[in-house]
Amino acid sequence: MPNPTAAILIIGDEILSGRTREANAHYLAGELVRTGIDLKEIRVVADDMAAIAGALNALRAAHDHVFTSGGIGPTHDDITADAVAHAFGVMLDVREDARALLAEHYAASGLEFNAARLRMARVPQDATLIDNPISAAPGFSIGNVHVMAGVPNIFQAMVASVLPRLTGGKPMLSQSLRIDRGEGTIAEALAALAADFPDLSMGSYPFIQNGAYGTNIVIRGTDSARIDTAMTRLAALFPGEPA
Repeated sequence: MPNPTAAILIIGDEILSGRTREANAHYLAGELVRTGIDLKEIRVVADDMAAIAGALNALRAAHDHVFTSGGIGPTHDDITADAVAHAFGVMLDVREDARALLAEHYAASGLEFNAARLRMARVPQDATLIDNPISAAPGFSIGNVHVMAGVPNIFQAMVASVLPRLTGGKPMLSQSLRIDRGEGTIAEALAALAADFPDLSMGSYPFIQNGAYGTNIVIRGTDSARIDTAMTRLAALFPGEPA
């Protein structure tokens, strides 16, 4: 049975403008590999209702899971919850369990629980809250969509809350071989090897070191024995190459 598939939707003008370096997709990709969920797509969209809802509907129809990052804070441009509710065609309102979590957090912090902060308690109808042990403001899951914060340490805490709920498949494994030759000189042999192992993914990643061309070959799959066999064949094609 194939692994479940996933997409990541990164939301925020600050990512598209280059003001903020995106890190959450990189982190989540590694966690999904370990969980046995195959990441198939990453998209980045602006803080725009139609763009978010459109991308979300396309991704949730195509993949088993969609993870979003960003746009669930207290400011006017945090519109992800609104866009998700719109995409699903459900109501969005302050939910009592989310409000109670935030009220307790701000009372303990000695900070005012004002109207802006109350916005973070708005949750689409029928969604399940995602725990946020850092700043209390929850994410939420609705259908196959998991909506999480953009702040990296909060995002990572939410990922730790969500992934144990999901059924994964076989973790993706990989091995690599460095070949001190350019891609053009190894491409034909590599293509033939890949054709013999259609169940594995073989990636070719060129580099230049000290003026000389080289290539790192990475073989990925879920069957360690098949990867070992393919790596043995690869090493035999290019003997004497560094491991």
